[in-house]
Amino acid sequence: MVEAEKIVIRPIISEKSYAQIDLHRYTFEVHPKAHKTAIAQAVEQLFNVKVLGVATSHVRPKPKRRGWTAGRNSSWKKAVVQLSPSDKIEFFEGR
Repeated sequence: MVEAEKIVIRPIISEKSYAQIDLHRYTFEVHPKAHKTAIAQAVEQLFNVKVLGVATSHVRPKPKRRGWTAGRNSSWKKAVVQLSPSDKIEFFEGR
């Protein structure tokens, strides 16, 4: 199995992700080829919590401009992880 640090890239900090913390859901950017089982195992290993479910989605690239130059930003994969009601991740709780 691939290391957990390579599967979970970074947490997503936004208004929507903070609103879901009350429902015990945490949002992460994950490796584009990671599947739900690997994501759940990586989060359990990194944060020592019990994962109940994982929802994934691919975030499409958006067009960007900088003067005359037009381009796109990269696509990436997002995972919303549902934790057990008794567990929480302290990293997100620093509101």
